Amino acid sequence: MKYSIFKSTLLTVAAAGLLASCGSGGAIVSPPIENIDSTPLKTQALTEEQAKNWKDYDLVTDTIPGMSVNKAYEEILKGKKGKTVIVAVIDSGIDVEHEDLDGVLWTNNDEIPNNGKDDDNNGYIDDVHGWNFLGDIVDENLEYERIVRDKAMLPADIVAKAQKEYDGKVAEAQQTKQQYEQILQQVKGADAILVKATGKEEYTDEDVKAIAADNEEAQQAASYYNRLRSNGLEGLGDAIDQLTTLINGSVSLLNGDKLKTNYRKDLLNDDQYTWDTGVYGNNEYSGPDPEKADAFHGTHVAGIIAAERDNGLGVNGVANNVEIMVLRAVSMGDEYDKDIAKAIRYAADNGAKIINGSFGKYHSTNPEWVWEAIKYAASKDVLFVNAAGNEGIDTDFTQVYPQDQVLAGAEISDNFLTVGALNYEYGSGLLAGFSNYGKSTVDVFAPGVAIYSTAPNNEYRNAGGTSMASPATAGVAAVIRSQYPKLTAGQVKQVIMDSGLTTSARVILGGNPEDMKAFGETTTSGKMVNLYNALILASKM
Repeated sequence: MKYSIFKSTLLTVAAAGLLASCGSGGAIVSPPIENIDSTPLKTQALTEEQAKNWKDYDLVTDTIPGMSVNKAYEEILKGKKGKTVIVAVIDSGIDVEHEDLDGVLWTNNDEIPNNGKDDDNNGYIDDVHGWNFLGDIVDENLEYERIVRDKAMLPADIVAKAQKEYDGKVAEAQQTKQQYEQILQQVKGADAILVKATGKEEYTDEDVKAIAADNEEAQQAASYYNRLRSNGLEGLGDAIDQLTTLINGSVSLLNGDKLKTNYRKDLLNDDQYTWDTGVYGNNEYSGPDPEKADAFHGTHVAGIIAAERDNGLGVNGVANNVEIMVLRAVSMGDEYDKDIAKAIRYAADNGAKIINGSFGKYHSTNPEWVWEAIKYAASKDVLFVNAAGNEGIDTDFTQVYPQDQVLAGAEISDNFLTVGALNYEYGSGLLAGFSNYGKSTVDVFAPGVAIYSTAPNNEYRNAGGTSMASPATAGVAAVIRSQYPKLTAGQVKQVIMDSGLTTSARVILGGNPEDMKAFGETTTSGKMVNLYNALILASKM
């Protein structure tokens, strides 16, 4: 899911053209107006500070559709520490040495670090901060590619669905390869113009802002640069790198390379289709890359939840009394059902009360393993917060994994909360253009566009996706469980769903202005996550 955002961003920008030629007595608040289409609350652009932290602002006070995090800390949480809550982050790995995360890591006190022994007898050796279920795996295939590769040993219905997807992707790659190559030339052209205009090979946002207003060509290139920056890219160099990756991926797909690789067998020596194979992996929490580049996604997610608050460093996490358990199980391709199920069980067995899952796929060979793990987590009173996905589709009609239901069917448990992504524009563009939605399958929406958070090696970056909306919500859940520890996972889910802000407005779906629906029809609750309101409602329970 996490790669489609970049592709759609570049395609959209390219299509636009580059160079023309406690609060127990409080009342739950609601948006100040109903018709946000005809009467937008905010018409001015966000300031730099607002843009970095928009998820924390308040709709009523600040006219920004954030989660009222600042308001909650100022009016309800001041002086209240609460109980420490363990949040397991199942993701690509985390930079455990990051300056804004090193003080909020979960530590397994029953394990003696680096002695090569399983001191707590849980099967995992030296699992001090969690576990890496992928070992040295970084690159991976998508699930449908693995299914086509292994079709001789899999059920016919699963294979047929995957083969159809694979054939479609090959046909698409033949077209998009040329399109990506054309966009790459545009980006390189814009980069060359900005290098000339700024006089620097590596220019900054400030350098671009300083370009003379009468330099029309450079101003057009700057506009292109700013649009990519606003969608989470570091700059044109980042766009060039990612486009090159996409082009190489198309070439690889056309050559059938993905059907010839088996990273799991070669690097992990494990069978993905056999559950009972014993312990595999290691405790390298950021993965095998010494530069930690592969841990960006997980590090960013962890910072949204729990970056140390008010320490004078880059960003404040939503939750203030959290320990992050690191569970690496998501590679550059699709996750394995086996790894996700085992990571969920590890989290539940080792004290996590919340799990964040910012991953997903549309094919699955063993969904029953994950469903059983979700039920197991429910038996341990663990809330699973799940990203809805980034394809801009209605998941009531397209099955996504993991999920706690088949399409719009009955839920298997009450501990699974699926989150779509909001944009910072309070109007018809309120839903992020990439975000999945669904009246039955998406429970709530939370900020997910251009979210500023931690990145490996003590850096900070913007990123967007339901991958960011999910940890924002997991942070809210952690605050609730910290302040009101007697509430069950199911109750916390219900509090978040019942306490959010709503609107009667119609919103654009999938980034297509021709496709609109009432906001309340895009989600089960019809709500936007709001920490301030959630704490008030939790106090009344």
